[in-house]
Amino acid sequence: MKNQDRYLHRRTSMRYFKPLLFLLLFYCLSVSSQNNLTLMGESSISVNHKATKNYSVNFAARSRYFLNPDNSFGYKQQQIDLYHFSTFKLNINHDLSLGIYYRNRDLFNTGIGEVRFTQQFNYKKQKHSFRFGHRVRAEQRILDTKTIFRQRYRFAIDFPLNGEKLDIGEPYLFFALEGLWSFSKKDTPEFDERTITQIGWQISETLKLQTGLEYRLEAFNIIAKHSLYLLTSAVLKL
Repeated sequence: MKNQDRYLHRRTSMRYFKPLLFLLLFYCLSVSSQNNLTLMGESSISVNHKATKNYSVNFAARSRYFLNPDNSFGYKQQQIDLYHFSTFKLNINHDLSLGIYYRNRDLFNTGIGEVRFTQQFNYKKQKHSFRFGHRVRAEQRILDTKTIFRQRYRFAIDFPLNGEKLDIGEPYLFFALEGLWSFSKKDTPEFDERTITQIGWQISETLKLQTGLEYRLEAFNIIAKHSLYLLTSAVLKL
C-alpha cells in the first residue's frame, strides 16, 4: 500500500476511534465525579492452538486486583481465574464454543469462588480493514449457595492502524459494547453494561500484546455500581 493510502486509512480509522474513546472517558469521568468508582486491574495470558482445520482450543489464566482499596490508591489481590474454551468452526464466519471456568477468591479472603460453564455462538465479518463481531453467550455460574444464569451479547470491532492488513510489529484497535442479564431463584434479575477499548500490537506471528480500559455499569436496574478496569494481556498462538 502506498504511503498516501496508508495515511488516508489511518485518518479514517482514527475518525471512528476517537469518538468511541471520548465516549468511554466521558462515562468514566462522570461516574468518578460521583465518588463511587471502583478502580480495578486485570492481567491475563492466554494460549490458542488450532488442533485441526475446524477445531481449536484456548487456555487462559487471569489475575484481578483492586487499585483503590479502602478508597486510596494501592494494590489488593481479589481473585485468580483459570478457563478453557473449545471452539468448533462452522464456516468462515460462524463458530461455536464450549467453555469451563474456575474462579478462586478464598485464597485472598475477598469472597467465594465459582465454577462456570459457557456456551457461545460467534459471528464475524470482514469489511475492508474492519472486522465486526457479534457474540452471544449463555453462562451457568455455580456458587456455594446458588446458581446464576447469565445471558450476554457483545458487539465488537477491530482494525489495524496502518494499512488494510495487520502486519508484524503494527498496532491495532479494539472496541466492544456488551450487555448482560443475570437471574437466579434467590435474587432479583440484574442488568449490566460493559464498554471496552484497547490498543494491541502484533509483536510476532505468534504473540499479541494488548492494553486498554473497560468500564462496567453493574446492576443498574437495582443499585448501580461503577467500576473501571485497567486491562493488560498477552495472547500466544501455538
